Amino acid sequence: MTRGGKVNLKGRRKQFTNPEELEAERKREERKNWRKKDSSDEEEEESGSESGSGSESSSDDEEEKPKNKSVVDVENPNRVPPKMKKASAAAPGKQEEKPQLTRKEREEIEKQKARERYQKLHAEGKTDEARADLARLAIIKQQREEAAKKRDEEKKAREAAAAAKQAATSKALGRR
Repeated sequence: MTRGGKVNLKGRRKQFTNPEELEAERKREERKNWRKKDSSDEEEEESGSESGSGSESSSDDEEEKPKNKSVVDVENPNRVPPKMKKASAAAPGKQEEKPQLTRKEREEIEKQKARERYQKLHAEGKTDEARADLARLAIIKQQREEAAKKRDEEKKAREAAAAAKQAATSKALGRR
């Protein structure tokens, strides 16, 4: 701890505002607001005397207005308020076009449509790949048929051989 008191992390001493200074600043603000309020009251009285209402309207306005107007209302120049479209501006018979898509969205939709078109043609057998697949399937089907015939012939040959062997065995044993 240093000689003068506590030091914050930035290496500087903490400074506390004196309550008397705060009170003096508040009074200065009140005087400024009083002058502004006084001039606005005069304007309201002039407009009020013309309309026939007296000091009653000015006392009501004082209650509605905030007493301390130290914060200045500044509109952000970067913020653009939304513009309201009039119903008459939009033609009743005219439909708005589809919203503009980004390049990526448009390309994605085109890819999807192309994929669907290709799958449809492929299912109908009109693409090169589909023709190649069908030719390959025909060859495989033919090979399977030949293999099935071969198996049947081998089975018949085995059965005939087994029958011949049994006939030879029964003949050798003397049975009919």
